[in-house]
Amino acid sequence: MTAVDQLRELFHSIAGLLVWPVLLGLLGLGAAMLAALGAFLREAWDRRAGRLRPLERARAALEQIAAAHAGEGLDLRLEEHLQNTERERWRALGRLRLAVRVGPSLGLMGTLIPMADALQGLAEGNLPALASNMVTAFAATVIGLSISVAAYLVAAARESWVRADSQALAFHAERVLRQAGGKA
Repeated sequence: MTAVDQLRELFHSIAGLLVWPVLLGLLGLGAAMLAALGAFLREAWDRRAGRLRPLERARAALEQIAAAHAGEGLDLRLEEHLQNTERERWRALGRLRLAVRVGPSLGLMGTLIPMADALQGLAEGNLPALASNMVTAFAATVIGLSISVAAYLVAAARESWVRADSQALAFHAERVLRQAGGKA
């Protein structure tokens, strides 16, 4: 066996070790995406009905800050709360954006690794092994791309919500600040 053949065997062994983590990663990411999709649908339903719970909580927090810290430094405390609220919302979007990128990568890995075994089955004339590995390969592609598409669509909708909520909170903070200034 030549050095190139040994290197090929090493690569094939490493890829064989990666197949389970990749397929389990796809399943885990798929489950997480289903949970994110459920949370998204719930929030969409609430928003359609006019219930803006995260926005209402943030508005109430702004009013509590104004009541507790009237006077000097109120504008800074309100701004700090606005920035913290926005940062939390964007952090949640970051996880969805990660799924947009990781889904296709895991899908591709889940495609290529079983295809190597499928080709080996073809070379040995083992058609059941060929068919089984090809089914796994194509399923991994479909699952990875489905995760990515769903994550992209949810992230795009949530991004517009975050922008609209941030703008509404900024206006509300300005209103609270003016009311506090009028009382002083």
